[in-house]
Amino acid sequence: MALARKIIIDTDPGQDDAFALLFALGSPAELDVVALTTVGGNVPLPLTSRNALQLVELAGRPDVPVFAGCPGPMVKKLKTAEYVHGPTGIDGLEAPDPVTPLQGQHAVNFLVDKIMSEPEGEITVCSLGPMTNLGMAMALEPRIIPRIREVVLMGGGFFQGGNATPAAEFNIYVDPHAAHVVFESGVPLAMASIDSTYTALMTPEWIDTLRAVGTRTAVQAANMADFFRRYGSHKFATEARPIHDACVTGFLLAPHLFQQKQCNVTIELMSPETIGMTLVDWWHVTGRRKNCNVLGRIDADRFFQLMLERLSTLP
Repeated sequence: MALARKIIIDTDPGQDDAFALLFALGSPAELDVVALTTVGGNVPLPLTSRNALQLVELAGRPDVPVFAGCPGPMVKKLKTAEYVHGPTGIDGLEAPDPVTPLQGQHAVNFLVDKIMSEPEGEITVCSLGPMTNLGMAMALEPRIIPRIREVVLMGGGFFQGGNATPAAEFNIYVDPHAAHVVFESGVPLAMASIDSTYTALMTPEWIDTLRAVGTRTAVQAANMADFFRRYGSHKFATEARPIHDACVTGFLLAPHLFQQKQCNVTIELMSPETIGMTLVDWWHVTGRRKNCNVLGRIDADRFFQLMLERLSTLP
């Protein structure tokens, strides 16, 4: 029997981050969640860190350590998204204040130390927010780069444009310079862009089915989903909404559910109109090295069935 894949989840919860975390924590046979590292993104760092602690406690996994990282991007000022996620970042959740403390070590130092101490190719980094922590870790200690098995991220867009600006998806837009470091590093990359996540639409009926599981985690996840689903009604023709970051966990568990294409992807840094754009060389016209596995359409029915099964195992 294969050992569970060791992952570090770098996150800025966010209701969709919450689903990604719970999905992973409900899959211990396949995914060993070594730690969570938090970054300023959807909401400021104190809230993303608090949210991460609440979520590991909700899942009955306070043993998973949480390390707070960078409060803002490498170069730009932080842009947050309370208008999507609510003032807490995980509005809809009804949970007590966390009692589990944050770890004392900075997330960037933890990433360096942990990746250097594990065998080469052992650690996968799952990036669910701005890539500041990982970009800073690579700049601080470049020797971690060949030791990382893979970076699987939610971010970017191409055919769908952006959701933070006409050109840029939120996670990449918040810290394009960190994303540039990661994309140019040579580390194996898989990117769940909004072109992919917009095909994983969470329906009201699925949320009702999740709530009917009746466990604390299932009910609270459904509450968060209800809040999150209210955003974007002007964008989508149905009542279904994408659950972006959960696609990272879904890909790790069931990559066969995703269309995939190896492409060269670069990050636009110069233009004020298109900064943060992920420029995907879909037809390989540049001849540049194909540095990223670009994820496409998802088999949504099987994806949501798998997520329901795994969330149902949590307390």
